[in-house]
Amino acid sequence: MTTSVPGRPQLAASAVIFRDSQFLVVRRANAPGRGLYSVPGGRVEHGETLHQAVAREVREETALAIDIVGFAGWREVLPDPAAGRTGHYLVISFAARWRAGEVTLNEELDDFRWITPDELDALRTTQGLAEIVAAARRLIAP
Repeated sequence: MTTSVPGRPQLAASAVIFRDSQFLVVRRANAPGRGLYSVPGGRVEHGETLHQAVAREVREETALAIDIVGFAGWREVLPDPAAGRTGHYLVISFAARWRAGEVTLNEELDDFRWITPDELDALRTTQGLAEIVAAARRLIAP
């Protein structure tokens, strides 16, 4: 099956979700980023606000309800065929607090962990995740 790659960047939103002193990381089951830990998120749909998109993506991927605290930063993911990335994404990340639910992963993810920010270095993660987590942490516990 041939996958069509859009000729322009795609907008995505993600959330660093804190529950007490820990935050949620999820491992991607599919490309791009297969086998890497990151935070829940995905593409913004036409007509959605960023807040609506991130809340929807978190609910679809993990079954959690969240409260968005604020903007934690952004990162750009450029095509890199050697790394298996063909898409170009602009990812807007938010700090959030867990509100309700227990993690139930969809088919896009194959593992999750609630960890402290200090434990992040032990995991293989998506590029720039540590900086986004640090920024989100400052918003949650200034």
